[in-house]
Amino acid sequence: MTPYEITAYRAGPCTPTVGRMSSLQHPPTLPRRRPDVAGRPAPLSALARPRDVFAYLGPNWFASVMGTGIVATAAAGLPVHLPGLRFAATLVWAAAALLLVALVAAWAVHLRRHRDTAFGYAADPVMAQFWGAPPMALMTVGGGALLLGGAWIGESAAVTVDLVLWSLGTGLGLLTAVAIPYLMMTRHRIGPDAAFGGWLMPVVPPMVSAANGALLVPHLPAGEARLDMVIACYAMFGISLAATLIILPQLWSRLVVHRVGAARMVPTLWIVLGPLGQSITAAHLLGRAADGVLPDPYAAGAQLLALLYGVPVMGFALLWLALAAAITVRTARAGLPFSLTWWSFTFPVGTLVTGVTGMADRSGSAMLTALAVLLYGLLLAAWATVAARTVRDAWHGHLFLPPAVAARSA
Repeated sequence: MTPYEITAYRAGPCTPTVGRMSSLQHPPTLPRRRPDVAGRPAPLSALARPRDVFAYLGPNWFASVMGTGIVATAAAGLPVHLPGLRFAATLVWAAAALLLVALVAAWAVHLRRHRDTAFGYAADPVMAQFWGAPPMALMTVGGGALLLGGAWIGESAAVTVDLVLWSLGTGLGLLTAVAIPYLMMTRHRIGPDAAFGGWLMPVVPPMVSAANGALLVPHLPAGEARLDMVIACYAMFGISLAATLIILPQLWSRLVVHRVGAARMVPTLWIVLGPLGQSITAAHLLGRAADGVLPDPYAAGAQLLALLYGVPVMGFALLWLALAAAITVRTARAGLPFSLTWWSFTFPVGTLVTGVTGMADRSGSAMLTALAVLLYGLLLAAWATVAARTVRDAWHGHLFLPPAVAARSA
């Protein structure tokens, strides 16, 4: 099947401008629906053929792995110990791992059958941003293996799985952090109202690498290997933080000048919490990792940085959480169509949970402990809602339609 034009995001004013992905002159038409069975929609009834599941499988699907995996890893460090919580978290991690394997296999089929479409995603100013999701999905599952999987697969295997997935995710994440901004600067046609939360997706992976790399430090050989890992993680922390500080003012300006825009894009506002929460988490974990690895006074400085950086950034993250929630509620009253962008309600909130958990651990604050538990409750509610809607719409085939068609049929 030939590539398509992504026109789904032209559903309203102030929506990111998108360009053409192929020479196709008209957006795809609605496919012939498969017949219902016993008065009920048949599985994949929205598709003309079951094999069309693989036709438009974008990189944004990997956000479901991120959102599921963070439910597990956030529970692993939660500052409360409830009976059965760790076992339940391990089950969720296993589900995320299986989902990752399934998506990688499906993507292999997509790449083989629809190569032009697969490579064409990078040419689209909106979909290209979500190339940041696959590397973060890899590292989320890898981190879960280290934190939770050892009880099931053994500590040695868990460390190996995490090291492999971290290495793959870090390599891909550094590539997206360079390649996608490069395409935006040289090839994509970007309008003055184009900034949206998804612009952060390709630059967040290095921050995830920094946090997960810190977890690996104690499992590396003492000496140069640990020192190099800590230094590399702080460098990746800086890559992502600086890029976020460049992008966030552009998003704020777009919201103030051009307003919220299309309802379908509103969930992406929650992505901002991702680099904020993940940076708090990374600062906390790197502070721990630096102890005994960096020489004094730098090891002590890393401990100070964790709290003195983490708490102020947490404050701004809570401000953004309130703004994003208010805008989402306002939009939902008028109608908030379901799409894969709803997974933006999960992973970013999860990173805030892990960040606040780290600050609670460092400070011993009962207030921060309660906040971490409250945020985890929000994460669970969001994940349950989004996962249920994803399963339902995937069962009927709506999530596998071309974006332009899905937008018209929503």
